[in-house]
Amino acid sequence: MLTKKASLTLGPIYYLWKPEKWRDFYFRIADESPIDCVSIGETICSKRIHFNEKLVDEVITRLQRAGKKIYYSTLALVTLDRERKLIQQIIKHAKSLIEANDLSTIGLLDGQEYTIGPLINVYNAATARFFANRGAKSICLPPELPFSSIHAIAKEVRDRVPIEVFSFGRLPLAISARCAHARAKGFVKDNCQFVCGEEPNGLAIRTLDGKDFLNLNGVQTLSYSCQVLSDAIEELIAAGVSRFRLSPQDCDMVEVAKVFSARIAGTLSGDEATHRLKTICKDMPLSNGFLHGVEGARWVERPLA
Repeated sequence: MLTKKASLTLGPIYYLWKPEKWRDFYFRIADESPIDCVSIGETICSKRIHFNEKLVDEVITRLQRAGKKIYYSTLALVTLDRERKLIQQIIKHAKSLIEANDLSTIGLLDGQEYTIGPLINVYNAATARFFANRGAKSICLPPELPFSSIHAIAKEVRDRVPIEVFSFGRLPLAISARCAHARAKGFVKDNCQFVCGEEPNGLAIRTLDGKDFLNLNGVQTLSYSCQVLSDAIEELIAAGVSRFRLSPQDCDMVEVAKVFSARIAGTLSGDEATHRLKTICKDMPLSNGFLHGVEGARWVERPLA
């Protein structure tokens, strides 16, 4: 059994889901999952905010009643004055820590404590120390880091700030001011018709020879494969990682959380966890290449040194 304390966090929903689905997803997370912390809020596109804004207070209340700690996630790319003002309003009225996904948000926080999301580039220990010295209460590392980098960063700052790794979900690779998702369906960003809501797990992009390659989610580009680090839980905890982030996908996230919780508790082996997650993820191929220092889309069977 693993003895070092570690916890599960749930990242924000990157996709545009129907309001009822969005609400019910969090209700089930509150009532049935072993997740400790939940990041909630629109991270990808400010045009989506109105879909769920009337449900946010109800969802937060349900999560808090279930004992979940709440972070409020902010936009990953701030390009408009109205988006800056929106973040200022969120900061002013938020009753929980802000999860910053853009450096401009940290500037707007004006000395308040916050958490660092995986979309801010923390690639070395010096950067982690910089944020720890300026109010960061936890840091979720970018998902493309190899184990050696995770180990080096955690070794330096784990006694000052919790280190979190992106452990499950399609990898957030890029974000743009333009909307390729809308363009792929014959629209432009200003008149997108919210077509990104037609694919609750993203729009698959294929190479010229018909192989699935990437996924589009509005202005965001995701990996086609689903990163899974459940087979490396022991090594990551030993390296100083204390939080494991699950990114919501259109699958049974409660069962995903139970698999990771069992891995942290030491009651489920890495091979057993991989087998269960393959069943839960269905059409999403699993990958862990970045952790092993190879192409992110690959699945590496060998254990970490």
